[in-house]
Amino acid sequence: MSRLLIAPAALLALLSTPAFAQDTQLPPADTGAVTQPAADIDLDRDTVTAGVVAVYLPDYEGSNHYRWTGAPAAIGSVKGFAFTLAGNRVSVDLIPNPPGPKWDIQAGPIALVNFNRTTLSQIDDPRIRALGKLDTAIELGGYVGIGKTGVITSPYDKLSVSVSYRHDVSGVHDAGIWQPTVNYFTPLSLKAAVGLFASAERAERGYAQTYFGITPAQSVASGFTTSSPRGGWKNWGVGALGTYSLTGNLLHGVKLVAGGTYRRMLNDFGNSPVTRIAGSKNQWLGAVGLAYTF
Repeated sequence: MSRLLIAPAALLALLSTPAFAQDTQLPPADTGAVTQPAADIDLDRDTVTAGVVAVYLPDYEGSNHYRWTGAPAAIGSVKGFAFTLAGNRVSVDLIPNPPGPKWDIQAGPIALVNFNRTTLSQIDDPRIRALGKLDTAIELGGYVGIGKTGVITSPYDKLSVSVSYRHDVSGVHDAGIWQPTVNYFTPLSLKAAVGLFASAERAERGYAQTYFGITPAQSVASGFTTSSPRGGWKNWGVGALGTYSLTGNLLHGVKLVAGGTYRRMLNDFGNSPVTRIAGSKNQWLGAVGLAYTF
């Protein structure tokens, strides 16, 4: 798997259990939904949702060639403590989440396994393959954020803002990445929900040099001109996802998850030959899969 570009918080929000109140009732039948009381829902119980998605993503960060790969996704809450897994990224919220339409303070660790350009056979462009194989980077860090339930469409939608920082501890690029993110999630009924998100990444110089730089030796091998990019804002992105329960409802059973993202490469990251000549500044991703809540 190359560097997974899907926004983890938005994907996992769609896998998660919305905070329906005990007296929640779906819209009448003439709105396209079936009325269903939710008085028997236990909002305080521990929940786990796990799924597998098929992801259509670039061969490498900055590529204009795409391929399919599989990725795991999971979210859980045990006694108010939340954990999430989205492909190659995992995080834990160490501050218990209060039930109901309240403020949610978030903070905890993040770990990411960066597979970007670690498998040359998965890269279509021979010039990129000529740059050589990179080792797998292990990026560790943390995040802080704040969320609010019941903000726009109903008492059950949620808007959250967070910022994370992670640093390579494996010595591959030996740099840090900042990532601010905004997510919005709203249930449409007990069976359907949608989410919107926006994020950006700011990477330090070591990251830029490792993944977007061209040394003299690499220039000879690939035909690219040499490049020595600086750190800075690497990209911005937006996306949307949706989920629909195939059995049961959003609180229990099998659900379909699908969505996509668009990212725009910026500054030296977008102007590097890796992106500008061999790839594209426009980066797309699509995903579809199944999940189960129990």
